[in-house]
Amino acid sequence: MFIVGELINASRKSIRAAIEAQDKAAIQKVAVDQLEAGANYIDVNAGIFVGKEADYLKWLVEIVQEATNGAPCCIDSPDPKAIEKALSVHKGIAMINSISLEKDRYAALLPLIAGTDHKVVALCMSDEGMPETTDARMAIADKLINGLVQNNIPIENIFVDALVQPVSTKDTFGVEFLEAVEKIMTTYQGVHTMCGLSNISYGLPIRKVLNQSFAVMAIDRGLDGLIINPLDKQMMINIIAAETIAGRDSYCANYLVAYRAGKFE
Repeated sequence: MFIVGELINASRKSIRAAIEAQDKAAIQKVAVDQLEAGANYIDVNAGIFVGKEADYLKWLVEIVQEATNGAPCCIDSPDPKAIEKALSVHKGIAMINSISLEKDRYAALLPLIAGTDHKVVALCMSDEGMPETTDARMAIADKLINGLVQNNIPIENIFVDALVQPVSTKDTFGVEFLEAVEKIMTTYQGVHTMCGLSNISYGLPIRKVLNQSFAVMAIDRGLDGLIINPLDKQMMINIIAAETIAGRDSYCANYLVAYRAGKFE
């Protein structure tokens, strides 16, 4: 499972305040905590700072990698210029979040990733809007995957985000997403799937319960990437258990390591 730690996001009040104050220590603590909790990538997002996003994103990449001994970042922005500036200081292979089939966004971001080793989140969205059905998601995913591969991006570097939408607005959104994940994973050998799953519970009480259940169900369908809060211990336990049951944990090794480390206590 590829875990992207989502906590360094300027939409969170504490992170916004730390960025504005250039509180390096506060940001670095959040980065290290997420890495130690099991994150493979540290998401960095400064999207609320209009006019300053590129500079702040570059600073976040620098200080996160400094504190984590060069752990890879997931550079989270729709602005190609901000991503380019952040990539200029990133050490090693980054993850770019995200490219979509929206014409302007696709054209601007593709040159930054074509022919590189960077990972890329391919979001199932087009100029026609957000897809609601499995078939609509598959149509976008097909164009994204083929377009990226044709531009020398290895299929194993592509993480398709089938776009989670709230079940509070339409009760089929969860099922349609899960079916899309399964079809993508079985149709395109070597590709990955990823999502920020918290949208599933938007507008509903006790969101953690829905988020945790949804993660387990998605893993059963083949999902192998999550953008989550890795400090949510129950979520991380559920992920480990779900992967073990799904046959993605050889000889239950990860489960036993987690048990011996006291993660189930």
